[in-house]
Amino acid sequence: MMAGKEFSRFPDETLTFLRGIADNNSRDWFEANRALYEAGYVEPARRFVETVGPKLAGVSERVRYEPKVNGSIARINRDIRFSRDKRPYKDHLDIWFWHGDKKGWDRPGFYLRIAPETIFIGSGMHVLKDEMLERFRLAALDGRSGRELAEIAGSVAAAGYEIGGATRKSVPRGYDGAHERARFLLHEGLYAGKELPAEEATTPGFAERALAHFAASWPVGSWLLDKVAN
Repeated sequence: MMAGKEFSRFPDETLTFLRGIADNNSRDWFEANRALYEAGYVEPARRFVETVGPKLAGVSERVRYEPKVNGSIARINRDIRFSRDKRPYKDHLDIWFWHGDKKGWDRPGFYLRIAPETIFIGSGMHVLKDEMLERFRLAALDGRSGRELAEIAGSVAAAGYEIGGATRKSVPRGYDGAHERARFLLHEGLYAGKELPAEEATTPGFAERALAHFAASWPVGSWLLDKVAN
């Protein structure tokens, strides 16, 4: 990948680095392989965001992104202050395109995770909290917006995407478990995405295929943005 050419795929160094940090999760290994981190993590992620971000505006005109670490690119360092897992580094690369005036996860967006053996790509929200969760439940049960959600979820699922976020084992207290859309009451997040082999990210044309996955899964995120997260 030449610097002057549009980004097409992640380099082989991306998986080399991620597999290396998974097997050798230590500061010593990281510092000894900082050049590999730059070549396989920081630089290709930045170019992916620079390439895909402007095109995503054609999918959702309100999308926001920043092609830098701590912007659209997640930091490699783990927050271990309150975790039993004291490994200092993540073994995956996360990229996030969001909505709203500032970066956050309180509105739906587009996500890509590259892990050592798989990638996860899609859109939506993995966690709905407090008032937004309540608004989601009411919208899912509403005659008009609820039927729209069911149709969208069915269409996106038929296109090969998982409709995720159903983490509850039973409907919340006070809701009708016999309602025709009660399945959505099991959700505490709502997203559409798919898992692919990690090598997909290093295959030529990945950036365009990623954009296609974002667009195909976005009807779920768009419903959330319009009906719940505004």
